[in-house]
Amino acid sequence: MRIFCASIATETNTFSPLRADLNDFKESFYAAPGEHPETPTLCSAVFPVCRRKAQEEGWELVEGTATWAEPGGIVNAKTWDSLREEVLDQLRSALPVDAVVLGLHGAMVAQNCQDCEGVLLEAVREIVGLDVVIGATLDPHSHLSQKRTKNADILVAFKEFPHTDFVECAEDCVDLVARTVRGEIFPELHVADCNMIEVLPTSREPMRSFVDKIKDLEGQKGILSVSVIHGFMAGDVPDMGTKILVVAEQAQDSAPSLAADLSQELFSFRGATRPEFLSPAEAVERAKAAESGPVVIADVWDNPGGGVPGDSTILLRTLVGQKAFDAAVGTIWDPMAVKTCISAGEGAKLKLRFGSKMSDTAGSPIDAEVTVLKIVLNATQDFGTSIVPLGDSVAIDYLGITVILNSNRSQSFDPSLFRNLGVDPQSKKILVIKSTNHFYDAFVPVASEILYASVDGPYPNDPRTTDYKFARTDIWPRTEEKIS
Repeated sequence: MRIFCASIATETNTFSPLRADLNDFKESFYAAPGEHPETPTLCSAVFPVCRRKAQEEGWELVEGTATWAEPGGIVNAKTWDSLREEVLDQLRSALPVDAVVLGLHGAMVAQNCQDCEGVLLEAVREIVGLDVVIGATLDPHSHLSQKRTKNADILVAFKEFPHTDFVECAEDCVDLVARTVRGEIFPELHVADCNMIEVLPTSREPMRSFVDKIKDLEGQKGILSVSVIHGFMAGDVPDMGTKILVVAEQAQDSAPSLAADLSQELFSFRGATRPEFLSPAEAVERAKAAESGPVVIADVWDNPGGGVPGDSTILLRTLVGQKAFDAAVGTIWDPMAVKTCISAGEGAKLKLRFGSKMSDTAGSPIDAEVTVLKIVLNATQDFGTSIVPLGDSVAIDYLGITVILNSNRSQSFDPSLFRNLGVDPQSKKILVIKSTNHFYDAFVPVASEILYASVDGPYPNDPRTTDYKFARTDIWPRTEEKIS
């Protein structure tokens, strides 16, 4: 069995003030053919999984490029064209192959393409023909277009949000691809539109039980895989929205009705899946009143994982305004301030302007005398078995609050974010982080309480008022009714 494997991935917030180019991909993660590390990344876990399977089963594995850019704004056309053709040329050189396995995200948008993953899958199909098996992994915060389901034999999305199961997802995808090549299964894809868009964390009910239910369905009555495509509300594309994806054996009459039933059940959860979102003032007030710490306040919308800059100062200013100085903030993205602090050196006191560089919705920059507490070049944080780059980073003291400034945008995944910059997270009463829910599993063991703060900014978090140009109007909450 000869397998070709590659990965091009990012998540595009089409409303973000940022733009993405090749440097953004190389800054976050870029591995040329044969250079992917043993440690998986969120969207390239298919590489180590394919390697292991190749050793165990004697496959011939041909590796292409693997690259990932931190979620951001629209990808420039030259970068998208270059990365796409790079991988397609590698595939052409690898022919003949029995299967193609891709690690994708599913919400990539370029200046010249609203459906990057669909175009890529279509091009792969044109190159390999109808008899070669094509499989791909997806992030659930993606857009499931007909172009994708038409050209792929296997599509599997992470089930968990936070995405703690990205390796398991890769294993499922690769296994189903191999079984299809061997003629053990003959998969068909079935999609049911939920006609909604919502935040669907699986760390809480009702999504926790729903995910457990779809896991139990797999392997029964010809059902090979069930995925929930949550959708990505910051992507203004025609296919934006929540869908159910069922991979089933051919001629399984129950598969379309199962997908439809699951979509109806998911639609019934609308408006009841989000955690309680507090204003910045309410979040800080509750954290101060807590009997013990650390209380984690998640700044859910100034989250680089949603494609925004991550340089808002609003929650930090709220801490100061309420005299909540026993706190640490991780992170505020500001490469210029980081460079200045590195030049000053550890222990230096200096006047520094930091934060709020990219938009007028992120508060005002902070001008203050700070002390440089810690400098770490090429800093990282953990995310499960993956290592996430923060770039050169510094910890500074600002009025007693420890603030971590980083030069590579990244959401907050893990308490190692603080520890790696010399901050014991459990020594603080309040920890302010920037993430929607990916932080949850890692921070639960150290947190006395977790609060979610809704701070408006360049992430469009209310589809009822978002100025979409291409997204459908016939989905909840843009409309109140379920469309049959």
